[in-house]
Amino acid sequence: MPFNKWVTKSGYEVIQVLAGRSNVFVVRNGTKNLLVDTSVSRLRKKLQRRLDRLGVKTIDYLVLTHAHFDHAANAQRIQEKYNAKVIVQREDEPWLSAGDNALPRGTNRITSVIVNLLAKRLFHLLRYKPCRPDILVDSHFDLKSFEENLYLVHTPGHTAGSLSLIVDDELALAGDTLFGLFRWSVFPPYASDPETMVRSWGKLLETNCSLFLPSHGTPIRRTLLKKDYDQRIQQLL
Repeated sequence: MPFNKWVTKSGYEVIQVLAGRSNVFVVRNGTKNLLVDTSVSRLRKKLQRRLDRLGVKTIDYLVLTHAHFDHAANAQRIQEKYNAKVIVQREDEPWLSAGDNALPRGTNRITSVIVNLLAKRLFHLLRYKPCRPDILVDSHFDLKSFEENLYLVHTPGHTAGSLSLIVDDELALAGDTLFGLFRWSVFPPYASDPETMVRSWGKLLETNCSLFLPSHGTPIRRTLLKKDYDQRIQQLL
């Protein structure tokens, strides 16, 4: 499978390493590499093969958009193999350190039933190898030691500690704060606090980003996010 790639005005390369179950991205500037999420444990070898194909020998930072199993399951292995500094938002640190998952709510009737009938019984089976993070983020974190024009913003709602990475004020890697599965909406099927999540969309729209890369689905244009935000924020006022 070829790699999807975006290049920003300052020359950052944002490369989609894995797609399908959960998107994984590498951000690089020619000398340093930053990995965003790690997918599920069963895709560990595939992730490694894809990183090898890209010629990735070092990973300076691993940013976890949140600590659910389909994002953080391979974090400890990446930390160990590459000596990568693992970054997570403070609210999700206990889950990452325990290798456990914060149970989200379903945001529609179908996913609510799934959570009530299945997730509460089976979520413990999705535990993963614990990982001790190196850096905890509060509301904002500049990655100046990596390069300029790259920062993390706290975008809670899917989980209490969800993060988004803003690259060059052009691209946002938004984790599960947005879903790219539907042409008419970016609203995720699961969220711990849907109202807070919608307000986090407002934070993303305060940037100049024109494209938002979710962890599930395809890239989202600013126009769709703005349309969905305007409709949903009115319901909260």
